[in-house]
Amino acid sequence: MADNNKKLRISFNSPVILSFTILCFVAMILNFATKGFSNNMFFSVYHSSLLSPFTYIRFFGHVIGHAGWEHFFGNITLILVVGPLLEEKYGSSNILFVILTTAFATGLVHFMFFPGIRLLGASGVVFALILLSSFTCMKEGEIPLTFILVAIIYIGQQVYDGLFIQDNVSNLTHILGGIVGAALGYVMNKFKMNKY
Repeated sequence: MADNNKKLRISFNSPVILSFTILCFVAMILNFATKGFSNNMFFSVYHSSLLSPFTYIRFFGHVIGHAGWEHFFGNITLILVVGPLLEEKYGSSNILFVILTTAFATGLVHFMFFPGIRLLGASGVVFALILLSSFTCMKEGEIPLTFILVAIIYIGQQVYDGLFIQDNVSNLTHILGGIVGAALGYVMNKFKMNKY
């Protein structure tokens, strides 16, 4: 007989995605409390001295910072929708690796090629997770049609926006994030299939 009196409890079901969300939220609060100092020091990437240890922190920390609440909620909503499913499929350590690789790749490219512009936000991570999610149904010798459609729609839109729309959005970051997510999705699925 089923126990109808069993209490519901909240589970910390996706440790990496939830921890990342909490870090982003804390960074937002810190940014307001310090009037932008913390974003400038830790949570955005820009050209700075390679002798400064903060430069290397910013290579990763820029994905935690956001310019405002709209920016924060836009990225975090998508991460919370897609991330937990991916973390369940690929495991926490692999999702952490995807986030860190995306952060480093986008941070390094921005540092090298856009020295006068600050970059911050988790949109590269969002695109990595979106492209990664399209690989979840991959089978040996097949490329999922969902991956092709997602790549065309998301990456194509970013290329178009980058060429024809002038805004403060880093389209290159989105494209790089998508490439990281697609590449790691392919590798992780290939490794999983070869294991069995």
